Amino acid sequence: MPHDDTPRAIADRYVETIADLNPIVGTALGIRPGVDAMPDYSPDGQEAEAGAARATLAELDAAERAAASNGGLPVEERRAARLLRERLTASLALHDAGEGLRELSNLFSPVQSLRSVFLMMPAETEDDWAVIGRRLRNVPAAAAGLRAALQEGDGRGLYAAPRQVDTVVEQLDTWLTADWYTGFVAKGPDALRTELTAAAAEANVGLAELRDYLTGGYRAAAEGTPDAVGRERYAVAARRWTGSDLDLEDAYAYGWAEFRRIGEEMKAAADAVLPGHTPLAVMRHLDEHGEAIEGVDEVRDWLQGLMDRAMADLDGTHVDLAEPVKHVEAMIAPPGSAAAPYYTRPSLDFSRPGRTWLPTLGETRFPVWGLVSTWYHEGVPGHHLQLAQWVHVAGSLSRYQVSLGSVSAMVEGWALYAERLMDELGYLTDPAVRLGYLDAQIMRAIRVIIDIGMHLRLRIPNGETFHPGEVWTPELAREFFAAFNGRDPAFIDSEIVRYLGAPGQAIGYKLGERAWLAGRDAARAARGADFDLKAWHMAALSMGSLGLDDLTDELSRLP
Repeated sequence: MPHDDTPRAIADRYVETIADLNPIVGTALGIRPGVDAMPDYSPDGQEAEAGAARATLAELDAAERAAASNGGLPVEERRAARLLRERLTASLALHDAGEGLRELSNLFSPVQSLRSVFLMMPAETEDDWAVIGRRLRNVPAAAAGLRAALQEGDGRGLYAAPRQVDTVVEQLDTWLTADWYTGFVAKGPDALRTELTAAAAEANVGLAELRDYLTGGYRAAAEGTPDAVGRERYAVAARRWTGSDLDLEDAYAYGWAEFRRIGEEMKAAADAVLPGHTPLAVMRHLDEHGEAIEGVDEVRDWLQGLMDRAMADLDGTHVDLAEPVKHVEAMIAPPGSAAAPYYTRPSLDFSRPGRTWLPTLGETRFPVWGLVSTWYHEGVPGHHLQLAQWVHVAGSLSRYQVSLGSVSAMVEGWALYAERLMDELGYLTDPAVRLGYLDAQIMRAIRVIIDIGMHLRLRIPNGETFHPGEVWTPELAREFFAAFNGRDPAFIDSEIVRYLGAPGQAIGYKLGERAWLAGRDAARAARGADFDLKAWHMAALSMGSLGLDDLTDELSRLP
């Protein structure tokens, strides 16, 4: 077939198309410098992206037919083709179900992009700030497009649940009260001060109009919309996040099995800190009396040092890192963010480095016991090593495989595997820190249980001590989370809203880790004494994105 009709070439053309249709994608990837447009979130904008997906699938069909008559696709093209087909099919299923017409949540909806895009933009020169100013003036149109989509959903009887509406309104109120846009542009050059301040005011108007729409007729119309999406919607949403048609009952049972296993390990770890006390009591003790970092700037520096040390220790022993991959920045998340820490990947040219983000939730004291494994997850050797390595090898894969084609469960699965790896390597031997690691692990098992349980309205197994036989509700889920996990109430509240607003996302961590471990075990069994863990890590980190339907098999084949 012609070189420009290979699956990888088709996938890369699709990235360019989407970067034009959704300029935030271009900014995130660093391939549209100077672009000041915002996405069209309206029904027409959503249909344009769906049309691009359909056209790309037609191109892929033709390419695979041509390859079949010439002996089939080589392995790198086969992987690219399978990923592209699965991802586009999953996104079209969501579009056809009208999910984009009720997309409101505290973490993954278009609302958050109205602010987050500015944190990804270059801000070094006067020209950079001029672009920021022009983009700020385009925020109201983007917010209006989102309102148009929600209005279309209203006309079809498709609503976000009131809990999601209220949470987004609270976020918008926080941003407006803090005058976030004005504070952001205050860092710009004096020569543009008047222009930037005026542009920030226009952006605030867009946010206020969106908030007022949500608190007006939309919130009233959405009243009665259930938090739980049900089995059919959940299966479609879970495919988006996992790249798999899951056996949900099997996943639910696995969550419970892991919950029990990790719970026993937590008891032993807690006993090593305070003999005779429960894990929850020990974690509360560590919150008040354990090692802690005082100060926001100080915790950022501490997290940076933690990642730098892990990078230095692992490079050459368990991974081989290229120079660009060795740069990662610890950041403090802006006010109004969701409670969970997160990572943003580098641009494709590494001009913007990978960054970890800590939401402080107004706190200035940060207990260490719960931070260590979390930053192994978010930074090194977790998200940063995988996603920065993808950027490094993008030229031998496709831009799609290392960017738009990312499957959340594969990415989160690696990061959870990375936490376990650091435990295996002896980095979590301090009893308090190891309890923090296990607390993070059991949280991921809890996510599987309550995410599937709430949305499918499953019953708690009769053999459990927690409300046996009862049907899951958000209230029961919150009680369960608080009873068996050391996170504070504000974090737990944010998490419950998150699971309800992004069905199927939270289960990918634990199910992804299961796939990564199964793939490593299979590769080790196949190679025996010749198995090289460092070589396997680098091959696994360099193969780009895959869905869970393919991940374990592909990992088992790696050298």
